[in-house]
Formats: sequence, C-alpha cells, structure tokens
Amino acid sequence: MNKIFFQSAPPQAARKPVEDTRFGITRRDDYAWLRAENWEEVLAAPEKLPEDIRTHLEAENAYQAAFMADTEELQETLIAEIKGRMEKAPVSSPLKRGPFAYGSGYREGADHPYFYRVPRDGGAEAILIDMNHHAEGTDFFTGTGIVSSPDHSLGLWGYDDKGSEFYSLRIRHFEDGVDLPEEIEKTSGYGYWNASGTGFYYVRLDDSFRPVDVLFHRIGTDPAEDLLIYHLDDPRFYLGIYGDMQYRHIFISIADSDSTELHVLPSDVPHSPPRLVLPRQERVHYQVEAADDRFFLLTQVDGAEDYKVVQGIWTGEELADLQEVVPHEPGRLIESISVLRDFFIREETVDGLTRIVVRDRESGEEHVIAMDEDVYTLSHHPGLEYDAGTILLDYSSPTTPWREYEYDLRSRERVLLKEQKIPSGHNPAHYVARREFARAEDGTLVPISLVHRADLKLDGSAPCLLEGYGAYGLTYPMGFSGARLSLVDRGFVVAFAHVRGGKEKGENWYRQGKMLNKRNSFSDFVASARHLVKENYTQHDRLVAEGASAGGLLMGASLNLAPDAFAGVVAKYAFVDVLNTILDDSLPLTPFEWLEWGNPVEDETAFNYIASYSPYDNLKPADYPPVLAMTGIADPRVGYWEPAKWIAKLREVSTSGAPALLRTSMGSGHFGASGRYGRLPDTAYGYAFVLKVTGMTNSRPVSPRQP
Repeated sequence: MNKIFFQSAPPQAARKPVEDTRFGITRRDDYAWLRAENWEEVLAAPEKLPEDIRTHLEAENAYQAAFMADTEELQETLIAEIKGRMEKAPVSSPLKRGPFAYGSGYREGADHPYFYRVPRDGGAEAILIDMNHHAEGTDFFTGTGIVSSPDHSLGLWGYDDKGSEFYSLRIRHFEDGVDLPEEIEKTSGYGYWNASGTGFYYVRLDDSFRPVDVLFHRIGTDPAEDLLIYHLDDPRFYLGIYGDMQYRHIFISIADSDSTELHVLPSDVPHSPPRLVLPRQERVHYQVEAADDRFFLLTQVDGAEDYKVVQGIWTGEELADLQEVVPHEPGRLIESISVLRDFFIREETVDGLTRIVVRDRESGEEHVIAMDEDVYTLSHHPGLEYDAGTILLDYSSPTTPWREYEYDLRSRERVLLKEQKIPSGHNPAHYVARREFARAEDGTLVPISLVHRADLKLDGSAPCLLEGYGAYGLTYPMGFSGARLSLVDRGFVVAFAHVRGGKEKGENWYRQGKMLNKRNSFSDFVASARHLVKENYTQHDRLVAEGASAGGLLMGASLNLAPDAFAGVVAKYAFVDVLNTILDDSLPLTPFEWLEWGNPVEDETAFNYIASYSPYDNLKPADYPPVLAMTGIADPRVGYWEPAKWIAKLREVSTSGAPALLRTSMGSGHFGASGRYGRLPDTAYGYAFVLKVTGMTNSRPVSPRQP
C-alpha cells in the first residue's frame, strides 16, 4: 500500500515547564499552559479563549487542513455516500398516551428533528416544536425533545446552543405554540412533571458543570424562587432524577461508579421530604421501577454482581415485604427492567448478546425474545402507558438496518412498524457479521464483533478499522451503521473489540478493567489487533485503531504499549492526560472518577498505577504511526487541552516522522458538531484519514447491489 505524506513543518507548541511533586516524585509538564486558566469561562463562552492558546490551535487546524487537502474530494464523496444511505425524512412510530400519540421526525434535508402528536386513533398531525427553527443562527445546537404535561396542554423542552452541556429549559403552550416567559438555565436538560401538571422537577448544574441541586418549578413563577428539593455537596457522586409512568413518584439518584442511593417523594407533594429507599452499600447499584404501590428493584444486593430483581411494597416511609422475583445468575447481566400493569420485562446480556425476557405478573410464566444472528443489537421501549399490552422492539445488526416492531406481550405476535430505508440500496446478504475471540496475555478470551463484505478474501490483504471503548461498565453491541459501509464497501474489515472495562461479559468483566486492573483494557485491545492479523483478516501495516472519550484513552495507552501494531490511530475527544486530570479535583468529573481509576491525590498506589499507563505521561521515543486527534473547545468532559498537549508531546518524541494531527472544533463540545447532517463532515474527515494512512484514498466502493 503506497502511503505518501506531505513534508511540512508542523506547529511547535512553546515549552513552558511546570513541575509537580507528589509522593516524592517530580513530574515536568512542558505544555500545561495549553489549559486556559479561565477554562470554565471558555467552556461556556469559547470566544474567551486566551489569544496565545487560540493562535496555537488555529495553527494546528491549518496544519491538519493542509495535510488532508488532497482528500477534500474524497471527503465530499464520503459525505455523499453516507447521505445516500440516510433515510431522507424518517418519522418515528408515535407512542400512545391518553387521547394522543407522540412522535418525532425529520424533514428532508433538515439537521434537527421536529416533534408532533396525532389523535390516539389517527388524524391530523400537529407540530409541537421544530428544533430547526431554534437552531437558526447558531454554530451548535442540540435539543432534548419535548415532554407533554399530564393534561397534554404544555410541553417541557431543553436546548444547548454552545456544546457545553449547560441546557436551558423552556415550557411550550401547545394551543398557541408559544413558549411561556420563564427560562431555566444551567440544567441537565430534562425535567419530570408532577401528577397535576402544575410544575416539574429538574436538576441544576453549578459553574463547574456538576449536577448539585434538584428543584421544583411551579408554572408561572420566577425560576429564582424554585423550591430546593435536594442538594448534593459531595462532588464524588452524580445526581439525577427520573419519574414513573403513573406520575406518582419522583426518584432522586445519588450514584458513583461503585454504588447507588435512591430517595423518593410523591410527585404532587414537592414539600414532602424525600425518603430513602435503601441505604448505600459498597459495590451495590440498584434502580427502582414503580408499579402502583410496589417497587421493583434491579439490584446487586447480597453479592448479586450481575444483578437480581426483588419487589416490595412502598409504604410511603419504607420498603416492606421484600421478595425475590428473578434470582442472580453469574454471567447473565440484567441490564434494565420495565414494569407494566400485567407484565414485567427485563433485558439481559449473555456473552455480549442481548435477549429480552417477558414475565406475566399474575402467572409468573416467562418467554424469551432473541435473534438468530451472531452479532446484533436488541432493545425494548415499554411505551408511555402503564396498562399497555404491547412494547416496541428495536433491532439491528452490522448487516441488517434498524427495524422497529410492535410486540404483543400476550399473543407474542411481532408486527414490523418501521424499517430503516437505505435510498442508495442495501442487501444484507452481501455482508458477513461474525464474532471472534482474542486470547489476552493472561489467557482471557476477548470478544470481537466484526463485519466485512461477503466476497472479501480473508488472506491478510484487507485493511481494517478496529474500534474500542472499555470503561464505565458500558456495553457496546455492534449494530447497523450506514456510515461504516463506506469503509466496508472499499474492502475494509471493521471490528469492535469488547475489552475489559465494559460489561459485555458481566460485572466482573467491568471490574477487571477498572482501578488497579485498568491495564487489562489496553492489553486486551492490543491482543485483539494481533488476533485479527493472526487470523488473516488484515496486517499491522493496514490496521487503524479508533476510539472516543475513554476510548481515546484506550487508543493512547495501546499506542504506547504497541506502536508497531497499528498503521494509524484516530482518537476523538480523547482522555489522554489521565494523571493530571485525575489529580485536579477542580475539574467537573474528577472526584466522581476516583472510583473508576483510583484517587492519586491520596493513594500512592493509585498514583503510581495511573502514572504507569497515562498516555501523555508515557510517550517515549518510538516509531509512532500517524495519529489524528479530534476535539471540541467547549468540551466539559475531556478538556480540549488534553489532546492538544498529547499531540505536541507526541511530535516531540516520535522517531518515525509520521504526522500527528490535531483538529479542534472552535464551536462544539464532547460530541462534536450538532445536527443530523452537521456531523457528517467530521465522520468523513476521520474516514478520509483512515483511507489515507492505509494507502486507500483512490479506492472505490463496490456497489452494494453487486452479488
């Protein structure tokens, strides 16, 4: 594969050494100055970025644009291909509640959704809100949807127009389509109505982007007078709220990565003090779904690390008469539960594949909903009505576009409601999805999901994109991606390594990839890369790795561990300056993260362990492959300075001469550009980089209509 890179001097970040001594160890950081002293202001107002930092980031943007200039036509081609696989005006199946059914859709060519309702049994569509109208004139915009009040007269909606994840809440009057005067700023973006529809509960963030207060807003009053329901003064925990289908309860969740504590209050009595459901226990998460006077708990209590389900009666003061509903079964991870009047539904994952189990609450009879493919995603939505007898099933696989079914819980009949249309054409039989298992250095088998063209010769000549994440216990099943086919149709194998740190194989899989076991995630990823080469899917000189956020940490650490394993790396919004970030408790997520990575402020063992893998701290002279880092200036989760520092230091130590690129969006945050089409240039840019470093810029996709 012929890979030619232009020769041009990259920007050189000034070295301004800063020293920090912990546990008798002094570390020097030459690029600490790239983090703006006024970083909180910058996240909320990017135009306040200090001039010297802005100048450097703009120089980096100019450099990466010049490097990628020869792919501009390719990027346009990729955008056109991806658009060609996007349904032009998709509309969701409306969910019934009371006299109406609520849904959302996109107008042809629109970046943002509109939200509508229709009479329950059919009739004219009424547009409740069109987010495109509110996005006009903004560089970034994302809306949270609109939630109807119980009497269907008002709608609560939220928006963020900077990418900082400070959401404002507005209240829309449905009859005239006008928003009420009050606007509530610095929220998490969501609220939950009380039963009478006279107000709603929401979470407010502090200036450091941490959720700290649960408040109740009464319609028509000044938000400055909102009633404080709960205040969290411990930054190690995350504060959230949710309600039940019957509008009877509001649950307040105080959680970290190791445990949960829930408080509950009657939704129509905001002055009632929240009551503790169950006290916090170490290594015990739980969630509650309410059904009349019964609470169903998905819990890890009594050593049920992969969760069991119990139920009890809520007296208004305490939980009584606890009974086991579903016992714990090691290796079967119960991920979520839903409770309807007559049925209890749970989603389970076994060896990375999901199944849905339905139980008749009266008879106790159960049946399983599963799919036949080797790799797929499957989830359910219980709808909006407690007495419903149907649920929605969402299904896709790497070869099968998204499908939505209405599933009758009694008759077990499945009716196809929606199927993702691929305007440019798609035949699932032209592709193969399968699972492989890589043997890690300690003998553990690591699942890999992958997809490729059915006619692809598996002789080691194919290029490969290997993705990964592996943190926070998040499970990443591999579903359908129209964008991904732009690589697959060009002869790529696209794979996802389900490394330790996720929960694909249960809670223990997560614990084997966190804290003092974190290095397992990185060795698992390298083992996955080597396995794909061993099994003749690809070769190391054509295998590119990609990850985002904590997946960016996976990229950086794996790159340090085995720079020879990869032909290139794409790291988006990458958490690569781990030690410095986890040492700084002024950053929004740091105290909360200590139970994920360890607390290096107080624990010398944690300090030394994190120091042993932190990508920025472990860059060393080596033949690093080409690297692309993508970030956003308003990112509150992973500061823009992390990838900026990483790229500056990578250039300093790399002995290969391979390019190291930094692409910074000056108007977005952690999730990149906003909008259905607005995010496509970022996707195409990343794919163009992958094609360039594998020598495939002149490749053409094989038509999906060819056998």
